[in-house]
Amino acid sequence: MDVEKRIQLFKNQIELEKQIVQTAESSAKNIGNEIVREMILGIAMDSRKHESFLNTLIGLHEKFALIDEELTDQLKQNLEQHIKLEKKAIDSYQNIWSNLEDEKEKIIIRYILNDEIRHHRLLKQLHTKLVEKLTFTSEDYWDWAWKDTEWGGGS
Repeated sequence: MDVEKRIQLFKNQIELEKQIVQTAESSAKNIGNEIVREMILGIAMDSRKHESFLNTLIGLHEKFALIDEELTDQLKQNLEQHIKLEKKAIDSYQNIWSNLEDEKEKIIIRYILNDEIRHHRLLKQLHTKLVEKLTFTSEDYWDWAWKDTEWGGGS
């Protein structure tokens, strides 16, 4: 399939994901049960993430992205703060997990902890690629993203 067709398919899926988010958020407004409401809102968040991934796939058809040097200092500060916050989240979730006895609660906390570990690792790599090199190629993305999938050896 040629690039234009793939991009159009990705754009179509983005629109579908947006509809899912809109429907989920609309439904959740009227749900009094917090558990059901949060499950539906969780689906909406996943659909936003899917939309972001699809936008990334579209963007990967550019050879590389240069970062405006004026943004570098602010970007560096923001990424460093984000990295610190993710590390703090990792530490606190590890502590929570180790103190829980309920296996169902542990499963959910472990899921969140794994996300935080992945976020921390990705942010550190992004910091290296963007701040130090001022470029981010599609090859960088695939190397970066693939390692952190269940198929590529990540958590």
